[in-house]
Amino acid sequence: MTELRLYDTMAREKRVFTPADPARVTMYVCGPTVYNRAHIGNARPAVVFDVLSRLLRHLYGEEHVVYARNVTDVDDKIIEAARAEGVDPAVITRRYEDFYLADMGALGVRPPDIAPHATQHVEAMVAMIARLIGTGNAYEADGHVLFHVPSDPDYGALGRRDREAMIAGARVEVASYKKDPADFVLWKPSEAGVIGWDSPWGRGRPGWHIECSAMILAHLGETIDIHGGGLDLIFPHHENEIAQSRCAHRGAPLARYWVHNGFLSMAGSEKMSKSLGNVVTVADLLERDPRGEIYRFALLSAHYRQPLEWSEALIAQSKATLDRLYRSAGDATGGAPDEGVLEALADDLNTPLALSRLSAIGDGATLRASAALMGLLEGGASAWFQGEGDSRIDGLVAARTEAKQKRDFAEADRIRDALAAEGILLEDSPVGTSWRRA
Repeated sequence: MTELRLYDTMAREKRVFTPADPARVTMYVCGPTVYNRAHIGNARPAVVFDVLSRLLRHLYGEEHVVYARNVTDVDDKIIEAARAEGVDPAVITRRYEDFYLADMGALGVRPPDIAPHATQHVEAMVAMIARLIGTGNAYEADGHVLFHVPSDPDYGALGRRDREAMIAGARVEVASYKKDPADFVLWKPSEAGVIGWDSPWGRGRPGWHIECSAMILAHLGETIDIHGGGLDLIFPHHENEIAQSRCAHRGAPLARYWVHNGFLSMAGSEKMSKSLGNVVTVADLLERDPRGEIYRFALLSAHYRQPLEWSEALIAQSKATLDRLYRSAGDATGGAPDEGVLEALADDLNTPLALSRLSAIGDGATLRASAALMGLLEGGASAWFQGEGDSRIDGLVAARTEAKQKRDFAEADRIRDALAAEGILLEDSPVGTSWRRA
């Protein structure tokens, strides 16, 4: 079997990946908080970990990988959005989860095996919080339950920040009921009219961090093989997950490998963020060109741990490269992946190297099988160049053919030039005229 190596954030080095049980390889990735449309930066972890799940299934077998990606459907931002529209929070979460799944699907992201929702696991969260109170790692104060950070001597091992930096980075709320400034909320009260559940500590709702720990335990067990997410989640989210899970599970680690993707930024800007307003949504991109594979290729053009600058030039280059690859692959099927491509992906998902090696593959079937490991070239070549077979363009091509038959070459040339201005190229052959997008 090909040896897979992954960069483990906890160890600060590449490690050979060895699952606890090769018959059940487990991976959990922090998914969306569903209150708004996803921007292309939100799509980067979805695409990266989709590639990793494809690679794991290739190496261990389709039925031996369990991939979970959660949905955060209770959150202050969701509550604010629902209040602004005067609707129940479930209306907001259903709408934007549907949008998210459609947008990611357009980028070739397969649904995870399990998609746990926070609101469906509140009982499990309450049970874990009660356990942490029982072990002395959490306490109740003023209607809240908080994790007491000083109770965990190993807190901070993932991010390796000093105490003051951690407190500053968390932007912690200054509250009189906290025993320590670094303590974080496990449960908080819900005022009248706000979504909440009954608990031993009063009506309220869970804090963000406890959600993932409880859902991981419910679906994958105490210790999983891989936990993934963006670099921005290392602290405080993943740090807090680790602490509360370890303390609740008698010292058992939450994950054996921690994998994080780097940031995406707009050209000439900083990290892409809704709060900064420097975002382009997946929906915006798909409206320009519905072939989401272009944007998937662009996301994979840089190594997942490195920053990626999003630009028009990147999109254009990705499209041009895919055009070449589709011409090379044709409609061939039935091949096996190229060893060079597989080797590149097995070296900590080196997608830039893997993509470069695709261009050197001469056999169409091998090319398609290799690209499929990255979720690329999964459609037919004719469909790629003709999109969905635009009926308007088909009609213009037919009109041009009729004009040529009538020897009205001026009209035929006019139609050809008009289509060319739209980026539609015509290819005449003895059997007729076909078209493709430039």
